[in-house]
Formats: sequence, structure tokens, C-alpha cells
Amino acid sequence: MNEMPLKPNDFGSDQEVRWCPGCGDYAILKAMKTVLADIGRSPDEIVFVAGIGCAARFPYYLSTYGFHTIHGRAAAVATGVKLANPDLDVWVVGGDGDFMSIGGNHTLHALRRNVDLNLLLFNNAIYGLTKGQYSPTSPIGTRSPSTPGGSVEQPVNPVRFALGCGAKFVARAADTLQTHLPVVLKRAHANKGASFVEILQNCLVYNDGAFGAINDRSESQEATVRLEHGQPMIFGKENDKALLFNKRTCRFEAAKIAGLENRDDIAIHDETSLERALALAALEQPDFPVPLGVIYAAEAPEFIEARGFSGTWSEWDREKLKALL
Repeated sequence: MNEMPLKPNDFGSDQEVRWCPGCGDYAILKAMKTVLADIGRSPDEIVFVAGIGCAARFPYYLSTYGFHTIHGRAAAVATGVKLANPDLDVWVVGGDGDFMSIGGNHTLHALRRNVDLNLLLFNNAIYGLTKGQYSPTSPIGTRSPSTPGGSVEQPVNPVRFALGCGAKFVARAADTLQTHLPVVLKRAHANKGASFVEILQNCLVYNDGAFGAINDRSESQEATVRLEHGQPMIFGKENDKALLFNKRTCRFEAAKIAGLENRDDIAIHDETSLERALALAALEQPDFPVPLGVIYAAEAPEFIEARGFSGTWSEWDREKLKALL
């Protein structure tokens, strides 16, 4: 631990940041530096692992350890890093193509095993590095070089995917909401086990405005609902709308508060409820506000602890390895 508290800029590297001007990744990088400073660990106790894509340049711009690995395999490499040295803070960064397409299987296994990793999905619903092809999260109708007539494929919902994989911590945030994003990232870090955070990120060049008002700080209050455990699900610029939970259909409904006969009908967020989390994951614009914050958080044995191993693998001498084999 450093004697002097580190500041956000202490976590920046000497590398020139080379994303397109206006890219949402700049905002995420800024938030991450703030989070790392607040956490207070030394840069040599932190590792960022990335695959291939625009988001994968993240490790270059931080003064921590970093791996720029191969396409889709970041979660697998990060698992190895964590097993080799459980004392490290390990963050995994990838785009929607990296995590949900070629790396979907590795994302799945990292989540179901509950390895103590922080997985950050930068979702811009497009392939940016390869010049704008549609991705697994691109909505139906997306026109791109690979879908000139418009995509006809049902997009992946990353939050539903993570919940279906058995993830015990699932959250969502947006790049431009700089007071909210660090809070979510710190919650993810505090979780013991695999943490999955979808960050809605705008690609100014190839998919500008993909998330509409969600990333617009002046409009996001109408387009999103901020989740806080134990608090009513109220949204809108005037806090005049709310979500209600229909127990018969197990689905949420949106309503104006002024039209409610009983304010007690307003749903209270319970981040420990998988049933509620699955229902929240299904909410999409334009019919519903998009949930932001911690959607699901449940305690479960962490992978390394469940195996009964403590310390680092370097403590295993040759005789122990022979016995293991």
C-alpha cells in the first residue's frame, strides 16, 4: 500500500489515448481512474485483461499491469491470472463482439464458475475496429457493411445472458453518466466472485445515438430507472413515473404516479431476487425505462475459495505438482 493516497491521474499511463474523438471509451477510462484511486490499491496489485477491439486498448492507457490478448479469450486469460495470483485485482474489458460473439463461451464459464473477476462489457451494438459491421447486440434492422438490407437477427441481451449463465452479480451503467458509473464499478469490485457490468457506450463514428436518450445526460432520467436496493423504482425528470410488479405475470408495468390509487403499489427494488432481476432485464425502450445500477447481487462461493486453495500457485513445489499429476 502506498504511503500517499493515489489520485486518478496516477493511474494513467504515458501512452497516447488513440480512440476516435468523442468515443464513449474516454468517459469510461475517466471513471475507471477515479474508481481505482478510491479503491486505493497500488497499480502493481491490479491487472487489466482485454481481447481485441476498440475497448481492448484499455490496458495501454492505465499504469497497472495489463494483457492485450487474442479475440474473445480475455476471460480465459484473466481466469489464469487470478488462479496464479489470487491477491491481484483482475479486471476484464471487452466489447459486445469480444464478449458476446467469439468470446461468448469464455464469458459464460467465467460467470458460472464465479471466478473473482470484474468483467466490463463495453456495449456499443456494433463492431467498431473492423469498420462498422453489425454485432450480436445490434438491434433488428441495423444497416451495416455486413447487413446492407438490415439485420434480421434477434439481438443478445447481455444482462439476460449473464443471468442465464448463473452470474451472481449483474449490473448496467452508461458511459456518460459520470456520477453513476463509478458507483456501479465500485460495487462490482466489492463483490466477491464474478461481477458482470454492461456499460452502454456510444460509438460516434459507426453507431451514433444507438441508445438514444439513455446516454444523454439531459434526457436519461426519462429513459432510465436508477436502481437502489430497498428503494422504490421511480423515474422521470419530475419523478412522476414508477414501475409496478405484476405478480400474476411476473412482469413489470410502467405507470404515472398521479394515476395510482395506492403509492404502495410502486415496486421496491430487491437486488437479491433472481425473479425480479430477470423481469428487469427484459425492460427495453421505448415501452419501458432501461434499468441502470445493480440488477442482481447474490452471495455464492467464489471459485478459488470453493476449491479450498489459498496463497499463490508459486508456493506449490515440484513434489506437490507430481502428486497432483
